[in-house]
Amino acid sequence: MPSVATLSDLVRQASADAGFDISGIAAVARFPELNYFPEWISAGRAGDMRYLESRNESGELKRASLSTVAPWAKSVIVCAINYNTSEPRSIDPVPDEPPRGWISRYAWTKEDYHDSVLRRLRQVDSALKVNSPQAETRCYVDTGPLVERIWAKYAGIGWQAKNTCLINQQLGSWLFLGVILTSLELEPSIPAADRCGNCTRCLDACPTDAFLAPYQLDATRCISYLTIEKRGSIPEDLRDGIGRHVFGCDICQDVCPWNRRAPVTGAPEFAAREQLVNPALEWLAQIGEEEFREVFRRSPVKRARYHGLRRNVAVALGNSRNPKFEPVLQELAADPDPVVAEHAQWGLRKLAATAEDKPTVSK
Repeated sequence: MPSVATLSDLVRQASADAGFDISGIAAVARFPELNYFPEWISAGRAGDMRYLESRNESGELKRASLSTVAPWAKSVIVCAINYNTSEPRSIDPVPDEPPRGWISRYAWTKEDYHDSVLRRLRQVDSALKVNSPQAETRCYVDTGPLVERIWAKYAGIGWQAKNTCLINQQLGSWLFLGVILTSLELEPSIPAADRCGNCTRCLDACPTDAFLAPYQLDATRCISYLTIEKRGSIPEDLRDGIGRHVFGCDICQDVCPWNRRAPVTGAPEFAAREQLVNPALEWLAQIGEEEFREVFRRSPVKRARYHGLRRNVAVALGNSRNPKFEPVLQELAADPDPVVAEHAQWGLRKLAATAEDKPTVSK
């Protein structure tokens, strides 16, 4: 059997061959950051994301301790790939006509990142199995019983920033992560140092005040959660802050200094689809269910579901304060889905309030 050092080098080479930009290895341990996870869940910060509350037979949260759900695992391989594009940022000026919405950068891709990253992970896994056929492994992309960014930190991929995203000094934070659990004891990487310093731009820029403190996110106030994971009605006090976002949010990453010079991805499947970059709100408001399935068939946007996207669009239309959208919102207000209709009615009230606030011009 190859030595630990040889296997570790093999993993890094196989990761590069599979198209990952960076990879690292963490030994299975009880890291201090994991102690915060149960408190976060207990405080209800996960909102409707019940899958994060998955527990083992003993009632312990699976994501709080890997050893309770995968006692055979000795190492965690973390692979990262850059998905940044040269397209505009969410904070860049946008032409007023036609008014535009915002879809998070990671969802512009031509292929769902889960499929692309998993395909690459399995290539790494196969290379590992050639040299260690007896090894037990599991590959995960957002579906494993672990908090990926914590393991990524100890695998040397980057540090967990104040906005809780993972940042790499050279690549920035536009990273998709994939992990491989293995029964092999591999040589661990050096953990990444925190380089946020005194900067708080990400915290200061959040329109919905989703950060309880540096490194602590209340997901129930996060625009990404509200427009993707949240089912039913969005709390009214948070709707103004959502602005033009219809799926996800990139604000805290777009203002991050470490992303100023982030390189553009070389993976062709992560190239942006033009129609999803600053999409026209009117198009999204009038999209039919069949067109929704076709346009977003291989896109993460389908996670929001058809009626969820329409709900989000109704909020964005209201926040546009553009009177031309009154007929569109009237149509949405008659939608058979009561949640869509209620948010459209809210949007109409926003437009009406805007009209009332406009000063009259004397002749």
